[in-house]
Amino acid sequence: MIQGTSDVYSLGTILYHLLTGRPTFQASSPLDILLMLREQDVVPPRLINPKVNRDLEMISLRCLQKPTDLRYQSAGALAEDLEAYLLDEPIAARSGQFGQVLARVFRETHHAIVLENWGLLWMWHSLVLFTACASTNALHAYGFHDRWYYIVMWTLGLGTWAAVFWWLRRRMGPVTFVERQIAHVWASSMVATMLLFFVEMMLDLPVLSLSPVLALIAGMVFIVKAGILSGWFYVQGTALFATAFGMAKFPEVGHLIFGAVAAACFFVPGLKYYRQRTRRGR
Repeated sequence: MIQGTSDVYSLGTILYHLLTGRPTFQASSPLDILLMLREQDVVPPRLINPKVNRDLEMISLRCLQKPTDLRYQSAGALAEDLEAYLLDEPIAARSGQFGQVLARVFRETHHAIVLENWGLLWMWHSLVLFTACASTNALHAYGFHDRWYYIVMWTLGLGTWAAVFWWLRRRMGPVTFVERQIAHVWASSMVATMLLFFVEMMLDLPVLSLSPVLALIAGMVFIVKAGILSGWFYVQGTALFATAFGMAKFPEVGHLIFGAVAAACFFVPGLKYYRQRTRRGR
């Protein structure tokens, strides 16, 4: 089947060239072309040649899908769709468009393999995060309104855990470039969280008034992860965005709400990738 879909991709590049008059990818060196082939999608034919028939464009793009299961599964299936086009009949490429787009949105990228290094660490992180949130909620409920209690917990406390997390990750093996990118996003979210306390201070707001912003920051981090690692993180990002409204509506238990949702957002994929790494190690 893999050979069949590879043949389909090759035929798709020929069809693309016939429709547009140019190769699927153009660059100054073979290495750049290989990188484009790995990372980028082709420009839709109609953006290059507006006269291209819409159905032919759909057929060529289906041939050139990077995930093999989204292509025609054989040259025969491609031939059947081309024949349907010639007979002015509905083509399979158009009828499956929505499902293909949806599948691509939630698909893992080739970078997702790095998550196997984080599975167990993310499960521990979920516990640390929930503990910090529960402690914050308890302190506030018992009348601790000095913001320095919370600044120490959310900067020194979580900062220490971040250092431990990174040390444990480095012990597992070389850190990849993508992991460093995600680490920078995480670090920036921690800095933003710390600065919220000082913004509250400058605005003369009661402590934890801006807590719902925590969920928005965390949601943005997961949206970035979705683009780099796996489209399923859009679900976590959306859940965290919604959590901000819950925190604003019920401020007396706002941090418990955030802690529960955020912990689940880390624990569930952490468990998945921990099991995946365990199976792979057998």
